[in-house]
Amino acid sequence: MINTPYKELDKGDKSSVRPWLQLLIFICIFIGVLILGNLIGMGIVTALYGLKTLLALGSVTVTAPHFVPALWIVQILGTTLPIFIAPIMFARLVANDLQGYIKPGFRFPWLLLVVIFALMFLSNPLIELLSNINQKMILPPWLKWMRDSEDSAQKVMEAILKMDNIWDVIADVLMIGLLTAIVEEFMFRGVIQTIFIRWTKNTHVAVWITAILFSAFHMEFFGFLPRLMLGVFFGYFVAWSGSIWTGVWAHFINNSTVVVVTYLFQKKIINGEPNEQHMFNYIGYAISFVTVVFLLFIYKRIAVVKDQIQVE
Repeated sequence: MINTPYKELDKGDKSSVRPWLQLLIFICIFIGVLILGNLIGMGIVTALYGLKTLLALGSVTVTAPHFVPALWIVQILGTTLPIFIAPIMFARLVANDLQGYIKPGFRFPWLLLVVIFALMFLSNPLIELLSNINQKMILPPWLKWMRDSEDSAQKVMEAILKMDNIWDVIADVLMIGLLTAIVEEFMFRGVIQTIFIRWTKNTHVAVWITAILFSAFHMEFFGFLPRLMLGVFFGYFVAWSGSIWTGVWAHFINNSTVVVVTYLFQKKIINGEPNEQHMFNYIGYAISFVTVVFLLFIYKRIAVVKDQIQVE
């Protein structure tokens, strides 16, 4: 049976730990695993490539020898794996409810995946509008470090997304598209959103709070609003379907599209700059907004009606 957010509220929690304390415990677990993973990653990079390569990672010297493989080592061990391990540890050891927090089941209407696919592409104008609004925001001088941080992150992403052949594309789709989607959804829409649902007793509040934390986690101020909206989409997909895999599917579509479009641009197969944010006009933004609202309504309707049929 599919768990709607309202039924999930009624089911309660197998753990006797209060939600606010669950959140605190989860944060501690995540920080601990994150520190350990980074130490291991830096140790391996130093052993394989030397201290200069490790320092190059810190200074974002993308032209340094072995920069990209060293970056992948630190990224996987210091970020990706901790994001995956922390929610699994929490759900198993603290909450003792892997199903209730991670929601790994596949019992949802497969038509939802089609709706998600359509929504992710038809929401592009709306995401562009939010990005344009975000880019026009002016930071005070004392927050200049945020712009510098984003410039460094952009250099790192360009290095990761430098693809010479189709095998590089497949590797990036699997790593950036699929693996990142799985681990981030396990943590945010799995554990964190569930904690806030059980804490606030309000699915909408939980979805939006989680989306804010999801966007803030990426430390990119000038991409905060579009990533916030994507987090809202992912949150409702999971809350209404009762399965983490609807969020993973949407997240995968978003990330993989960036990878593929970037490759096509690098090979001059398409002319449009992947980061171009002026492809649509206000009519397109309005149509996109109405379409997104309609598809979210259809998505919820399919999930809820199917759930009612299974109950009967």
